[in-house]
Amino acid sequence: METKPDILAPQTTMSAVTLKVADLDVMTDFYQRGVGLTLLSQKGGRAALGRGAAPMVVLEHTPSLRHAPAGHAGLFHTAILFNRRSDLAAAVYSVATRFTTAFTGSSDHLVSQAFYFDDPEGNGVELYWDRPRDQWRWDGDHIRMDTVHLDPNRFLGENLADPGQAAAIGDAPLGVGHVHLKVGDIATAHLFYVETLGFEETAALGNQALFVSAGRYHHHVAMNTWQSRNAGPRTPALGLGQVSVEVPTADEVAAVAQRLRDRGVQYRHDGAVLTVDDPWRNLVRVSAPTA
Repeated sequence: METKPDILAPQTTMSAVTLKVADLDVMTDFYQRGVGLTLLSQKGGRAALGRGAAPMVVLEHTPSLRHAPAGHAGLFHTAILFNRRSDLAAAVYSVATRFTTAFTGSSDHLVSQAFYFDDPEGNGVELYWDRPRDQWRWDGDHIRMDTVHLDPNRFLGENLADPGQAAAIGDAPLGVGHVHLKVGDIATAHLFYVETLGFEETAALGNQALFVSAGRYHHHVAMNTWQSRNAGPRTPALGLGQVSVEVPTADEVAAVAQRLRDRGVQYRHDGAVLTVDDPWRNLVRVSAPTA
């Protein structure tokens, strides 16, 4: 696939989401014992959980912070992708039975089947499975997505072979499939995430929501104003610490830096990792794999 000069490479993916948390033990327990992530490291108030050697959720203990008031920008949810519906069912069963008040809903989005939870500190979590790409339907550059009722009990009945498998799902999640953010307005989000960072728009709901991706994925980042319309820049608070985007090469990181520089957006770049605040001070990290 030919790389266009002003967009992210098609191999771009999402990486670890960092959360600032008040109770490190409780939050680690949720993502480890509930979702099924492996505790990869824990040192100095920082716990990294994921699959293999790749962190998916990083928890930073910051008890001096408080939750942001309602209506502020920040994290809507972290979406963790599963390879098989049976793996997804095991994780859904695990969270729903071990954290009985966490479940908030489920939907079939045509491209995926998704289950939604809140972690113990109110951060949204989506657990989902993608339908094969040859079943996705596109209208030009826009993908067809919807929100259709998905019965969680029926899904578990059809896909959970043995409730006991929920105890052994540590290697099942593939990674962070996408991240959904709360923003103040969609036009500004489009200017930053599409026209500057280089994602491509894949779907939009007027002035309510925007979905963007690289490589014709249904979406790597979504932004909405459902709870945060007209929100201004964030102040330090519990919740989202950082969103991570992984591009295939250091040259791709440099290309992002050039686009930011051309548009007068301030950023930090140490030669390997680039970090930049979006217009609501959601911190975005862009990096390439190291040898």
